[in-house]
Amino acid sequence: MHEHTVRATIASGVVEGFTRDGVNRWRAIPYASPPVGRLRLRAPQPVQAWPGVRYCHGIGYCAPQQRMYTLLAPGKYQPMSEDCLTLNVVAPKTLPDDPLPVMVFIHGGGYFMGSSATPIYDGAALARQGCIYVSVNYRLGPLGCLDLSTLSNGSHTFDDNLYLRDLVMALQWVRENIAVFGGDPEKVTIFGESAGAHAVATLLAVPAAKGLFAQAISESPAAGMVRTPDIAADYAAKFAELVDPNEPDGAAAVMSARPTELVAAFERLIVAGQREMLGAFAAGPTSGSEYLPLDPVEAMREGHAHRVPLIVGTNADEARLFGRFLKLLPMTEPMIERLLSGTEPAERERITSAYPGYPDSAACIQFGGDFAFGSAAWQIAEAHSRHAPTYLYRYDYAPRTLRWSGLGATHATELLAVFDVYRTTFGKLLTAAADRKTALRVSDDIQKRWRAFAQTGVPGTEWPTYAEPDRAVRVFDSRPRVEFDPHADRRQAWEGFTLAGR
Repeated sequence: MHEHTVRATIASGVVEGFTRDGVNRWRAIPYASPPVGRLRLRAPQPVQAWPGVRYCHGIGYCAPQQRMYTLLAPGKYQPMSEDCLTLNVVAPKTLPDDPLPVMVFIHGGGYFMGSSATPIYDGAALARQGCIYVSVNYRLGPLGCLDLSTLSNGSHTFDDNLYLRDLVMALQWVRENIAVFGGDPEKVTIFGESAGAHAVATLLAVPAAKGLFAQAISESPAAGMVRTPDIAADYAAKFAELVDPNEPDGAAAVMSARPTELVAAFERLIVAGQREMLGAFAAGPTSGSEYLPLDPVEAMREGHAHRVPLIVGTNADEARLFGRFLKLLPMTEPMIERLLSGTEPAERERITSAYPGYPDSAACIQFGGDFAFGSAAWQIAEAHSRHAPTYLYRYDYAPRTLRWSGLGATHATELLAVFDVYRTTFGKLLTAAADRKTALRVSDDIQKRWRAFAQTGVPGTEWPTYAEPDRAVRVFDSRPRVEFDPHADRRQAWEGFTLAGR
């Protein structure tokens, strides 16, 4: 594989990347100062300029998390460090005369794991087809997505919503520097999946993000991730005690702990939080703060969110992955009944009757998927569509290998189409000969639409905007189609449902 080096001069200095497979790549460009030492748990600070050339050939550090989540290839793990505020840029080797649209990807992982270096997020296929692709790291778990600001005291100040501040700083970097790589700073689309999709939806309600992106794509946003200040303070106090039960000063405990100790304490906090059902997940944004004044869905509903075109959607079998690997969702009758125990009998009845056959296992799995993802996508589409063009999709496609394995079109499988994985060696293993053509057709369709949306704010033809009373939904499958309010009963069952205050 012939590689040659490429250089670009950005605001903070010269970065050197390399060319391979028809694209230029720069890896681990810092977009903020390392949030280490006394900058731990503080808002990100601007990156310091460097002399000479910075070599951006290798992947950088990912945010501290459990090591098992950092696997990049068999036996190969990504190194971790608090010094993780970097991004990667992939651009076509030959640029057209006009600047290209920019697609900025925010990875998922429940706000406690994941990295932009995960091989599937490579982005070269998207760049080759005509965009500048950027993937971003942000602080995770206890160092970025757990709000410890209420532990602040005379000796230590901690800021809230750190990971959102990180993402905004990354988007400011894009605005300032992307033209150097051939990108159009006026045509930035943010897109993400799972917690990354939740971050995308939340950025719509962050005042500081205004004007930093022109479109947004939220693939399977998670529900129940926004905390009130009270719940955040409750989690912060519990967390400090888990870090060091003998240290009365929570801020001191958190500042003196090693990242691995913080990650271990956070893991215990999640387990305890699930047991107690505190009313929101431990990691995620805190609304009602200066940085995020309103709950994102409320901000959309009231017209206070950024009124940019939005694509939002879910996969047909979201929950199946979690039944197999991460036992996080309510997918069994005892868990569902516990979840609904605080609701009025009439509300409980209304929700469960939307799942015919409940409590059989298929109904329970569908319930779990809607609880975690479907409800969020419906609420976002209902709210945002009042004030800005909104497009809702459902991704139904699954090759036989995924159907036979019982996963179907489960959580994250649309990424295989978005990132063109079906054209890779791994993708060929997933598609037996009979499925190959269909998989590529679905991939081409979704990529073409994401690309059109990034260029124009409209995802191609035959996809009407989501609006009452029709509520059009684009279905991605071997037979693509538009359906109108296909799951009205399930959508209505979750209207107004909330765990808060439990």
